[in-house]
Amino acid sequence: MTVSTRGPIVTYRSFLAALAVFVTLGAEVAAQVPSGAYLAARHARAQGDFAAASQYYAQILARDPDNTAVLENAAFAYMALGQADRAAALARKMESEGARSQIAQIPLIVAEAQDEDWAALIDRVEAGRGAGELVDGMIAAWAELGRGDMSAALARIDTIAQERGLRSFALYHKALALATVGDFEAADRVFSGESDGPVQRTRSGVVAWAQVLSQLGETARALDVLADTFGADPDPEIAGLRARLEAGETVPFTAVGGARDGVAEVFFSLARALMQDANDEFILIYARAAEAIAPAHVQATITAAEMLARMEQYKLAIETFASVPRDNPAFHTAELGRAEALRASDKPDAAAEVLAQLAGRYPEIVEVHVAAGDLHREQEEYEAAITAYDRAVALLEARDNPQWFVHYVRAIAHERLDNWPEAEADFRRALELNPDHPQVLNYLGYTMVEKRVNLDEALGMIERAVAARPDSGYIVDSLGWVLYRLGRYEESIGHMERAAELMPTDPVVNDHLGDVLWAVGRKTEARFHWTRALSLHETTPSPDFEPDRARRKLEVGLDKVLAEEGAEPLRVVDDGG
Repeated sequence: MTVSTRGPIVTYRSFLAALAVFVTLGAEVAAQVPSGAYLAARHARAQGDFAAASQYYAQILARDPDNTAVLENAAFAYMALGQADRAAALARKMESEGARSQIAQIPLIVAEAQDEDWAALIDRVEAGRGAGELVDGMIAAWAELGRGDMSAALARIDTIAQERGLRSFALYHKALALATVGDFEAADRVFSGESDGPVQRTRSGVVAWAQVLSQLGETARALDVLADTFGADPDPEIAGLRARLEAGETVPFTAVGGARDGVAEVFFSLARALMQDANDEFILIYARAAEAIAPAHVQATITAAEMLARMEQYKLAIETFASVPRDNPAFHTAELGRAEALRASDKPDAAAEVLAQLAGRYPEIVEVHVAAGDLHREQEEYEAAITAYDRAVALLEARDNPQWFVHYVRAIAHERLDNWPEAEADFRRALELNPDHPQVLNYLGYTMVEKRVNLDEALGMIERAVAARPDSGYIVDSLGWVLYRLGRYEESIGHMERAAELMPTDPVVNDHLGDVLWAVGRKTEARFHWTRALSLHETTPSPDFEPDRARRKLEVGLDKVLAEEGAEPLRVVDDGG
């Protein structure tokens, strides 16, 4: 679902502005609290360390329990940690003292939804004490349904649907609300677009629609919807739903169980819709709100974990991913996320163990083997990477569903082991499946240049890659390098200089530029770039850079190094270029 930020943008921006306040507590607060706790809280909050921040805020509140700014910061930290009850206690104190904060309203909305106090929720929204225009209207609609007034609920939803950018969002919830009260025919008409819609397809929406169709006895349509959206090789959750339908089972409607679940889905669906546009903390708080209202909403838990990982709060992300029950259909998704968070936090062995256990439990899931292959490849364990990729390729071939990317990464692992025939075959297979992909064209072309084979073909490949990605330093470097290998030094120099502009701190690019400069007679500049490449390699090592070769070039020049290597000599170019 896509939700435009035009229209109710003021609310979204005001939320972000409020978030910005949390980075510091302000000079007035600093003067009233112990400086150590204040500075520690400020630092922890700036680093996104919500656990530490909450502890320091608690110390400050022990001395200054009525400080509104600290209460607000602490409530936010507790929400980010998934401790909505503690956040609500602080928010109630703020509200009792007349303080207004959109941030603090969220845990209060959560608490009232948990208690199913629908009258209080409606009163909150109508009094302007909600979480903002993006959510308030829809929360009130679900609250109307909760107290049994479906007509009022639909009226509120229809009003929201008229707002620019919110139509698909509103119609999705309208379909859910209709299905919740058993009006599956009307829900189907909204999902399909026969009335009002269609609703933009999301994972949650398609699952809900398939359940609605099953309730209507429309099994064939449900299977078609799943196939159109997820293809022939879906993940275990979708595959399980498809298997139940194919077996003739009438699948119950469980997407939303009532008004409480509906309010949770408001927070969750907006969090997912704004994944690419909103502040990570904004999305995290919405996901945590959904999780607190509907603890069984595993997708909300996974979204919260994804946001924590994106914010580099890996310990919290790992703990959140690990909270997904093993018997949940989304368990493998959570474990893949946990493995990635472990890898990102420099725990590759732990990540490998998670993936090994996943592969044993879910041997038919391609993504598990690809993730294992990627981890091994990153650790330069290329044999193990190839073994994992082999399993993935075999599964894909058995399902007649080849994927270019798996062949591409397996080709890289083979190339690193100097298994050139296997690498070339995989590169070319990747191009068959995804013609003209610049990443594959560049890697294959560059590798052929380095091996000094098929140079004319390599040049054509890299030229196509540059045409597609003219601002990619790696690809522009490859073009300059193949021209150099072909002896076309004057043509090469402009591309190499452009690559160095795009990637000034890359040791390989600087080393290549040095070679080309030497070839056109600009030897002082060549030595400068070789020296620079060595310096850059010390701070940012590159597996493709050869420091000993660069040092030798500085000692005796490129011509003598090529002679020592038995390579073809450079063409004669005078020192003036």
